[in-house]
Amino acid sequence: MMRDHDYPSLPTPPKTASAFTGDAVKSYIEGPPRQVPGFSSLHRMATMLMAERTPDNGRVLVLGAGGGLELKAFAEARAGWTFDGVDPSADMLQLARQVAGEHGGRIGFHEGRIDIAPEGPFDAAVCLLTFHHIPVEQRLETLRQIRRRLKAGAPFVVAHMSFPQGEPERSMWIDRHIAYGAPDGTAPSRQENARKAIRERLHILAPDEEEAMLRAAGFSDVSLFYAAFSFRGWVTYA
Repeated sequence: MMRDHDYPSLPTPPKTASAFTGDAVKSYIEGPPRQVPGFSSLHRMATMLMAERTPDNGRVLVLGAGGGLELKAFAEARAGWTFDGVDPSADMLQLARQVAGEHGGRIGFHEGRIDIAPEGPFDAAVCLLTFHHIPVEQRLETLRQIRRRLKAGAPFVVAHMSFPQGEPERSMWIDRHIAYGAPDGTAPSRQENARKAIRERLHILAPDEEEAMLRAAGFSDVSLFYAAFSFRGWVTYA
């Protein structure tokens, strides 16, 4: 998803780097609802899937929690849950504190990557719109780190960009992604900048590769629950 103030630079805010700062952070909350199909429904579905196995007083790990939109949605939906939100960007975590507002007392904020997350054990984990920023060589260890922090059988909900990586399908899906998120009147030169950014700076895998990696990390019963243009989402269990 593109940021409103800087379309088009990246398809999603750089949750894996701390360079997303200042005014860029402030404008983040306006972008995702427009750029990700069914954005609010994705939050609702993730909440429902976690709630199937998470008790009323459950503890939830949220990786890529900067910005706070998912934390706010989960906290509003489940008054008894507590959360640990992890993100490498201090500015994005500060925004998350602001967005979470009155729910902040139920949220622990942790600056860094998955290795700095509390050990848990957690009743559920979720990671939305983040994994395509994580280099492929770091993906499996990140998934393993999440899994070992979960109770046996606990759900993990993950959603991000995923589409076929062979040509011409890859280029076709990149073009579709850009077109969907482009504000009216976006100049072709800016769309080309976005196209280059996706190709050079994101780490996108095909859906079957995503599912294989989840299984390799030790998760079971991998199920696709969300498919919206260039995005896919899965629920799986520790």
